[in-house]
Amino acid sequence: MNPSRAWVWVGKGLRALVGLVLLLLGWAGFFTLAASYADYPVVPPASEGPRWPRGAFHVHTTRSDGRATEAEVAAAAKAAGLHFVVLTDHNDFTPREPVFVDGVLLVRGVEISTAAGHLVAFGLERPLEGVLKGADGSEAQAAVERAGGVSVLAHPVQARNPWRHEGAARRAEGFELYSADTFFRSAVRRPFSRLLPAVGAWLGQRVHGVMLLVEPDEGPVTKLLELAREKPRLALCAHDAHGLPGYEEVFESLAMYLPPGEDGAAPVLSGDARAAAEAVVKGLASGRALCAFRALGEPEGFVLEGVDAERREAHVGDVLTVRLPPGAREHVRVEVRGAGRLRPDGVSVELVEEGAVQVEAWVEAPGRFFGSQWRPWIVPSPVRVLARSVGR
Repeated sequence: MNPSRAWVWVGKGLRALVGLVLLLLGWAGFFTLAASYADYPVVPPASEGPRWPRGAFHVHTTRSDGRATEAEVAAAAKAAGLHFVVLTDHNDFTPREPVFVDGVLLVRGVEISTAAGHLVAFGLERPLEGVLKGADGSEAQAAVERAGGVSVLAHPVQARNPWRHEGAARRAEGFELYSADTFFRSAVRRPFSRLLPAVGAWLGQRVHGVMLLVEPDEGPVTKLLELAREKPRLALCAHDAHGLPGYEEVFESLAMYLPPGEDGAAPVLSGDARAAAEAVVKGLASGRALCAFRALGEPEGFVLEGVDAERREAHVGDVLTVRLPPGAREHVRVEVRGAGRLRPDGVSVELVEEGAVQVEAWVEAPGRFFGSQWRPWIVPSPVRVLARSVGR
């Protein structure tokens, strides 16, 4: 080829590349501008009353594939206003005691890489025995049970690494219904329509950039409700934090909350680290814990009435009532999926068939452009719906 002609083609290629880069920057820049008009929280707190303990679940550090040390994770959690972090480094089977770091309680757990997918375990009373990376999914779940721990299906319907052992899924106690890492990976697969808008928004307002990644689909809810027909399940929101997006921004966007128990008192996370960790484990495993996308507002005051709080069960014909946080009616709706239907008053849920029902509060939040989009806000565990009891 003639050298001069080759340089012409090189020049055209460079101009095309520069044009593409400018186009992408302009596209992202549009969302940066829109982010400056996004207002958080959508639901402002009604008062400065007592706050429920809140923390991050499913967090990775440099002990596996995370980008921060435990001390750096604790610092990010403190800056985001969290009280505890459940650390779940991959295949970190070395037993370690809980500890307070800079006032934040670090609770030890583990994410086991099994042949069937990833399984998170927390609250282990004894060391795991006979479990190695790549273990059979059923064997791993059984080992967690023998160790006195709680097993949770990690990102169970994620396209990249879903859970693939039905028997173990039916025995596991917990289910990651919403996962920040899954939202991020889904956006990466759609770079122009989802990732670039989020990156552009992140440059203008970091929490808004993270919230634009939140795009729920029906797959996780459908699977959770299927499993919850057999026994009560724990619905957990997982940060699955690795450092991208940043720890602090993800911690500011969502959290697991520990509401008061039957005695009306919220868990106290101070003093002895082991006792505080036991309170966290008990709260997360009880079914009372709530997930909240806290960038949208705080969940204090939310109650789902009409359900056996300990067993998370009710009966066909029962009516559940959603008590929203004070002042949260505007821009808020109750979302019902499964064995229930929402009554016209917008807060009562009639249970119409056996199975399971998921009841959540959603908020009309800032959208990708200058409009709005409905997003999940407060997420409790599902309620198992039993046959109508005798005498009803």
